[in-house]
Amino acid sequence: MEFSSYVEVVQDLSKELSSRERFERLLQAIRQAIPCDAIALLRLRGDVLEPVVFDGLLPETQGRRFRLGEHPRLDRILSSRSVVRFDCDTEMADPYDGLVSDVEGSLHVHDCMGISLYVEDSPWGVITLDAMRPGQFDDVDPQQQLAAVALTRAVITAAYRIELLEQKVSHGHSVTAEMNRELAEREIIGRSPAIQSLLQDIETVSQTSLAVLLQGETGVGKEIVARRLHLQSDRYDEALVQINCAALPENMAEAELFGHTKGAFTGADSARSGRFELADKGTLFLDEVGELPLVLQSKLLRVLQEGEIQRMGSDESIYVDVRIIAATNRDLREEVSSGRFRADLYHRLSVYPVTVPTLRERNDDVLMLAEYFLERDQRRLKVNKLLLTASAREALLRYSWPGNVRELEHVLSRSALRAARQQNGRRLVQIGVSELQLSSEDHAGGQGRVTLPSSVKEGDLEELSLKQQLEQFQRSLIERALSHANNNVAEAARSLKVDRSNLLRLIKRLGIALK
Repeated sequence: MEFSSYVEVVQDLSKELSSRERFERLLQAIRQAIPCDAIALLRLRGDVLEPVVFDGLLPETQGRRFRLGEHPRLDRILSSRSVVRFDCDTEMADPYDGLVSDVEGSLHVHDCMGISLYVEDSPWGVITLDAMRPGQFDDVDPQQQLAAVALTRAVITAAYRIELLEQKVSHGHSVTAEMNRELAEREIIGRSPAIQSLLQDIETVSQTSLAVLLQGETGVGKEIVARRLHLQSDRYDEALVQINCAALPENMAEAELFGHTKGAFTGADSARSGRFELADKGTLFLDEVGELPLVLQSKLLRVLQEGEIQRMGSDESIYVDVRIIAATNRDLREEVSSGRFRADLYHRLSVYPVTVPTLRERNDDVLMLAEYFLERDQRRLKVNKLLLTASAREALLRYSWPGNVRELEHVLSRSALRAARQQNGRRLVQIGVSELQLSSEDHAGGQGRVTLPSSVKEGDLEELSLKQQLEQFQRSLIERALSHANNNVAEAARSLKVDRSNLLRLIKRLGIALK
């Protein structure tokens, strides 16, 4: 019986290491003592087990989220206080189907064992070990198993207590369970250098009250970054109020932001608080701030300078304590140069600018994100397992993703639906290149080849007048631009290089329905 691999891990308990480094060393030691093809440490968040560290599994495993109700093996491991071994021919679905390195598709008959992890009598997570050779774990000495269990629980307990102390120092109190649940639902998925740099920026500025300007293309996830900033700040237990500046009707924008009194304008039948009042003591997220008209920019600037608002129809000043996070996909410096955005407001909003990277800049994260979205689609479609074929994974990595993470999410949702429909009844639904449909149109991002609406056949064009043909092409272009912009009129207008107001008039004239 060999315990030498555990010695360094025991010594690590007194060293200043990150939790991740502790866990990686732990898994390495266990794998040396108990040879296996794959080993993983998963942490419990609510009713979901999230991969923390692993070896022998594909990198995209990091994006998977295993709900206990959908994975009976993991549920059984977590509910047991002793080591769990599964029969090689068990009918329980394996959570790692398609995720073990060098094994394509469903896992064949193999050995599997697991260890539950409890901290202060509460479930923390599990460790799983998989060996492709049936019976490989038969030779493991029971004392070796007990040593692995004891060491693992000691490391997890130490890491948990260190983490708790760090949280108390940074927050003045421990992070609430509600915060953990929200973070689990709105994660920033990825391990690329670009994402690590973003997370460092978030860590740096979240504990301050500085105004943050999130910059980045459409679909990169600026809203999720804003939520993460709020949840990691001292204001996490106060309101996070969001407003989409591009969706504000010009005649109602001031009332939406600052509120109004009864009778302030036609239809104001009662007084109403604005977004600033609702966000008092919390955070106000101004999405697409570059779309604000100049007249409203000056009023916003005054509030940021003085910390006071006035409801429409009132001379009374109301003090508000609000942390501002703004977001834009425009180059605001260019907007300032062109006179479309106030320079003084820009400087007020961009005290700490943060650039959210495009998916092209974090290509290493594509498959991890794909697994995250597929795990969610499995539940939505009630499919046992959704897997990408090797060729589909390669196609995702080659694609340029003009619509960024949002486009990846939509492509996978559509392809999962197609594959599930075509392979109805299969336990393992595979998504291939044909289901992805990553065509040249997708690469064009709304500016490529124009197609006619399905109701109009190409051969019918000769029966239409020139005006009718032009309207059909206009309708097709606008519908495509709106689709790629997720029905955001301002973004669609920019992609078509027209004014937002002109585009709205065209939409109305052509009878295009806004979803």
